[in-house]
Amino acid sequence: MPTLTTATWRHRHAQMTALMDAQDLDALVFTSADFFQFATNFHTDVLPWERPIFAVVPRNGDAFLIMNELSTHHMRFSVEQGKVWITDVSFYAEHPRVTQRLPLLAQLPDLVAQRLAQAGLARARIGVEGASPVLNSVAALLPDLRLRPCTRECRTLRWRKHGEELAIMTAIGSIADWLQDRYRENIRPGRLVQELDFAMASLWVQEAAQRFPGEQFEVIRAWTLSGPASASPHGDGASCGARIREGDVLVNILIPRLNGLAIENERTWFCGRPSREQAALWTAARDANEAGIAAAVTGAPVSAIDAAAQAVIEKAGFADCIRHRTGHAIGIMHHEYPEDMAFCHRPLVDNEVYSVEPGLYAYGIGGFRIDDTVVTGATPRTLTATPKTLDYATVL
Repeated sequence: MPTLTTATWRHRHAQMTALMDAQDLDALVFTSADFFQFATNFHTDVLPWERPIFAVVPRNGDAFLIMNELSTHHMRFSVEQGKVWITDVSFYAEHPRVTQRLPLLAQLPDLVAQRLAQAGLARARIGVEGASPVLNSVAALLPDLRLRPCTRECRTLRWRKHGEELAIMTAIGSIADWLQDRYRENIRPGRLVQELDFAMASLWVQEAAQRFPGEQFEVIRAWTLSGPASASPHGDGASCGARIREGDVLVNILIPRLNGLAIENERTWFCGRPSREQAALWTAARDANEAGIAAAVTGAPVSAIDAAAQAVIEKAGFADCIRHRTGHAIGIMHHEYPEDMAFCHRPLVDNEVYSVEPGLYAYGIGGFRIDDTVVTGATPRTLTATPKTLDYATVL
């Protein structure tokens, strides 16, 4: 069963420690939902702007958490399942209790200051991911505390994936390929586009229940753009009641997440035989996708992926049809860091994971986007393997 164990925690903690050493920090504090999950393997069940949460990881000593009482039983379930990595938790309350009272929201700065002091961090230099008004109040309570914004530096922690992370992403790449086959079997003229997507999502959940019982599987997106709407990367905003028509181009977007990690798998389909122009646009998108994958080589610039795909599209004469960059990193979020692929020129490192999704959008003709999830290396490898032939993309 593909899961994250303490081996992944050790990998991530080693990266955190190296970052603290490089930045001369005594601790890191994570305040956003995705970084909280990164540090704890706890699937965050609150919006931090509404109910603040803190994961404190010292350079020396044990990590601890401060959370809202809403998460009490969710955390207990996670501990009992052996999935959460940090179990020292202090809770605060939204309302006063009659007995066993907890600090209230207004007392949250006092609670955070108390926990930092107990951990020997009252005079520490702490790197803060994100921004938190609570921590500003904590700094007033602990005048010798030094807080340093470290959002940009913390994002580097999520570049390189551990083997367990890649195993999970490989597993959901496979189940995404499985669903693409089901889409191919179910595309037909007259079918409601939204009904098709919900039916496919239902099949996906049933298949996931067979493959990953007891794990955290989420359908982030199973979404199809059909006909004229496919010429916009995010549709036309009028999807209710839309039906597939003979001759339509369809772009579908599959984003599953398993145990906190996502991948993307997108394909372009034809309901009936494509025109010569549609086939040429599809072929350019497919060739650009393959060029981008081939460019995801360790040591090459991140931007080389986008440049390789763009060069293919320009050579094919469709440069005016480009509306977005070729892709982005992917991991805990389906838009991961770096998200600015086209403008990021630092060298790729081993085992980063990216979507490679060049798109061409021709108004009145359709959208053409083919997206695979690729792992960087001396030889890049894809985690998605849905066929990329015109015959397979044509549904008759």
